[in-house]
Amino acid sequence: MFDVIPNVKNVVIVCGKSDLRCGITGLAALVTLRYGLDPLKQGTLFLFCGNKRDRIKGLLYSDIGFYLIYIRLTNGVFQWPRNSDEARDISPEQYQLFFNGFTIDSSIKSYQRIENPEN
Repeated sequence: MFDVIPNVKNVVIVCGKSDLRCGITGLAALVTLRYGLDPLKQGTLFLFCGNKRDRIKGLLYSDIGFYLIYIRLTNGVFQWPRNSDEARDISPEQYQLFFNGFTIDSSIKSYQRIENPEN
């Protein structure tokens, strides 16, 4: 999905809820003031998610200026980290699944077997 945008070298997910009413200036200010990052760093895509988690905005600076990307799912929600503890590195395959609206976590949970102390 984001492979059509030129020169994306780095993706930064902004954890938690963001106000998606903000435009380029507001999102760039959020990146600078809250996280101390440079929104003018070429090739870095900053991603923001709103309350409902069915839409995200992306901010990317390139040599011609800013790209403002907006994606809204028709069904389902993005699996968005609510805080920095939930943020993690993902593989390119998980990245493609994520942006196509699929979950990147396995639906099969592993359980530890509890040994009976009486045996």
